[in-house]
Amino acid sequence: MSLAGEGAAAMWHDVRAEGWDDFYEWHNREHMPERAAIPGFLRGRRYFAVKGEPAIFSLYEADSPQTLSGTEYLNRLNNPTPWTRRAGTALFNNSRSLCRVVASHGSGQGGLISTLRYEVAEGREDEQRRLLAHRILPALADRPGICGAHLLVADRGASDVQTEEKKNRPRKALVPGWIVLVECGADAARLEAACGEMLPDQALLAAGAVAPIERGLYQLQYTRSKNARG
Repeated sequence: MSLAGEGAAAMWHDVRAEGWDDFYEWHNREHMPERAAIPGFLRGRRYFAVKGEPAIFSLYEADSPQTLSGTEYLNRLNNPTPWTRRAGTALFNNSRSLCRVVASHGSGQGGLISTLRYEVAEGREDEQRRLLAHRILPALADRPGICGAHLLVADRGASDVQTEEKKNRPRKALVPGWIVLVECGADAARLEAACGEMLPDQALLAAGAVAPIERGLYQLQYTRSKNARG
């Protein structure tokens, strides 16, 4: 298993032009250290878009899905710091899913990540899961340059819980139901070629995915682990 745990929070958003400097300082110095310190949170990563949108993708890995709906995390969300309240007003085009890691294949983490966000037709979830978890993702993780291929499925109930931190956002966040992540330790061209060949829209749609399938290509900016000091 390439991801650090069995739970994951996947988040996408843009930042207003005047808010970038404050966002980076807040996210690096307060927000990600705060999240990583929560019991059960293992690692946080932030990426910037090379292709697609929104501009920022963040991934938090947790020991279990229950961590993401637990008291410790909710207490933090319901008691945002003054800096969090201020920085949050600059975030828009928000999508946020608290997920169960259904499948995770690979040997490690890469500096580039491809993200897919979409929904699956009711009654066809098992078909989509089998296609990805048992056929596509194991083979994709074995491709040259690919170091991780993962399937996350959102817990809509947990993702939709209203918190004080959410109230500070301009609009309610979207909750993508199905998320595929593919990590690369080589170059963007190799990652795009592998995803284009093995994760075409047609194959996912034929197994129950619902259009549109939103795709993005992101480069790693910052990582914060549980054992970080300071």
